[in-house]
Amino acid sequence: MSDAMLAETITITGDGGDEIEAYLARPLDTAPRGGVLVIHHMPGYDEGTKEIVRRFAVNGYNAIAPNLFHRVAPGASPDDAAAAARAQGGVPDSQVVGDADGAIRHLKSLESSNGKVGVIGYCSGGRHTFLVACSLPVDAAVDCYGAFVVRSPDPALGMPATMKPLMDIAPNLSSPLLGLFGADDRFPTPEETAELEAELKRLGKTTEFHTYEGAGHAFFSVERPSYRSEAAADGWQKVFDFYGRHLAS
Repeated sequence: MSDAMLAETITITGDGGDEIEAYLARPLDTAPRGGVLVIHHMPGYDEGTKEIVRRFAVNGYNAIAPNLFHRVAPGASPDDAAAAARAQGGVPDSQVVGDADGAIRHLKSLESSNGKVGVIGYCSGGRHTFLVACSLPVDAAVDCYGAFVVRSPDPALGMPATMKPLMDIAPNLSSPLLGLFGADDRFPTPEETAELEAELKRLGKTTEFHTYEGAGHAFFSVERPSYRSEAAADGWQKVFDFYGRHLAS
């Protein structure tokens, strides 16, 4: 664990060669270490996301979160940018993959990179984590209650039109997958996560799924009523154990 780190807003090259904003945190020493791509949730590239990036740096990883809404509303508040993104139907999956690829390339370009990168996301970022891990070569992926991987949302929910199921690309999953879910969640439901796990096992993929009783959606979010301290603490331990196994030099 390192308590000396640099955290800053940077510019990276994302999808289509676009320059986009990202938040990077890394320990100050140059010992070889793995990197973590943090994919923000639908509420946006916010302070909670940046705190997660810093948490990975404190625990010895280089970490980065690209602002997936940067093109929609550059310089806007997270709430306004998220609203603008929803209004245009969400961020296309191909653009998410392109921005993720740019962020991964930046992590691997750092002097202290050991060449290994994991990806993690929450809520819509959990879905995007699965998307990225099925589209790009990564070393470990963590899906925290990512919805709409197994089936499409009900149109009445008002979810972005880009939220399509991803089961058709499951055979392309490039890494071990850790899934952390709440038993009381509706997006995804325990039935959906069980279906996803069964399909991945059928495909011969390495999975580790955990469902927490008494927890619903966003149980990691300390600023929300949905926060569940015991589930979140155990979940963080599982994340660091998982990355410790798969991202070590």
